[in-house]
Amino acid sequence: MNRPTPIIDTHCHLYYDDFQQDWDDMLRRAEEAGVTGMVVVGADATSSRQAVEIAASNTHIYCTVGIHPHDADGVDEATIASLAELARNTPKCVAIGEIGLDFFRDRSPRSEQERVFQRFLQLSRELDKPVVIHDRDAHTETLAMIREAGVTNGVMHCFSGDTAFARQCLEQGLYLSIPGTVTFPSNQQLRDVVAATPIERLLLETDCPYLAPVPHRGKRNEPAYTRITAEKVAEIKGLTLEDVARITTMNAGKLFGIPLWDSSTRIAYRIRNSLYLNITNRCSNRCSFCAKFDEFTVKGHNLLLDHEPGFEEVMAAIGHPNDIDEVVFCGFGESLLRLDLVKQVAAALKQRGYRIRINSDGQANLAHGRNILPELQGLVDSISVSLNAPDSATYARLCNTPFGESGFTGVCDFLRQAPTYIAEVTATAVTLPGLDVEACRLLAISLGVQFRVREYAEVG
Repeated sequence: MNRPTPIIDTHCHLYYDDFQQDWDDMLRRAEEAGVTGMVVVGADATSSRQAVEIAASNTHIYCTVGIHPHDADGVDEATIASLAELARNTPKCVAIGEIGLDFFRDRSPRSEQERVFQRFLQLSRELDKPVVIHDRDAHTETLAMIREAGVTNGVMHCFSGDTAFARQCLEQGLYLSIPGTVTFPSNQQLRDVVAATPIERLLLETDCPYLAPVPHRGKRNEPAYTRITAEKVAEIKGLTLEDVARITTMNAGKLFGIPLWDSSTRIAYRIRNSLYLNITNRCSNRCSFCAKFDEFTVKGHNLLLDHEPGFEEVMAAIGHPNDIDEVVFCGFGESLLRLDLVKQVAAALKQRGYRIRINSDGQANLAHGRNILPELQGLVDSISVSLNAPDSATYARLCNTPFGESGFTGVCDFLRQAPTYIAEVTATAVTLPGLDVEACRLLAISLGVQFRVREYAEVG
């Protein structure tokens, strides 16, 4: 039985005295909740050194060093240099932070906050480490300084802005970290941000001992409660807890280099309650918007195959799941290019009672030189076909079909014929900038099939 994907608390302050009273119990509760990775974040010279010591003594705890804006006043170059040396010589120091601006409390003069923030932004570039940013009531100023410093790798800790500011941060290359405040009834703004942000750009945190989530609000926060935040994010995004854990663990790995994400290639992979099959990375088209040209991950799964699996290997990867709604042929490639394997696997799975769906670009008849739809009858319950254009010129431009003018005609003919052999047929279109989605919908209706819109920034 596979162990659950670890959840990572990417921002906690475990050096406070009250954690020392129940340290072992606190770690045990975290492990029981699935929170097996933590980043202890330094806030001044003393706590940065404490964070380094904690990380050195605990296998799955990492650290950062930095100066919080509250403590910026009077920080001299010698202190900054000593922290730079600490970061440089500590293998488990994964970032520079917590640094930034806080114009809500103004515990340090704003000029001092900006001076120290600028210096640490420079340091992050010198050391090639990401930044952990504190920003409170200083959105415009914080982002302006990050841009001016040319920093494109980091996280907006305990994100407190709106969706417009979130978009600006994402455009700068930053991740957004979601704390337990997402569970507060009054914090609809943060829930809106989570809903609007691709989960591949989100991290989870507690900021403990502060900001405990509901139902622990007002009490000491601790890493175990990261799971509560993960559950709320899953609810908002329409994903499972396992999905959120896997994806945010991958994100923490990309940003901080924390090696807890299982990056092994997947032939069979789960998203929500569906089991997907990744049997080829070959495609009929070369769509300009395909995510695989950036990377081969989907919802935290690595789909870059080093070979095309055969029947026995695919069936072994599937196993015998009893808690899925469907099996979907949909990896980073066109499954119907391997038509014989699709038919063989689908036949075996239908005998077990599974519902079968195929996601396709609709070019299979052109690729095989014959109408392959009758061969899917009785094996496939549903097929989703990427239409993505209302006319041949748009299709050729967006999908780079090798079939020329026949490409668009072929996908339309495929959709028109498919309902004769498959019960549920849906044409889809990705919300690309400038695409006339309504025209795509009308075309799908004229072809006698259902229509669904797919968000451009959401894969999986």
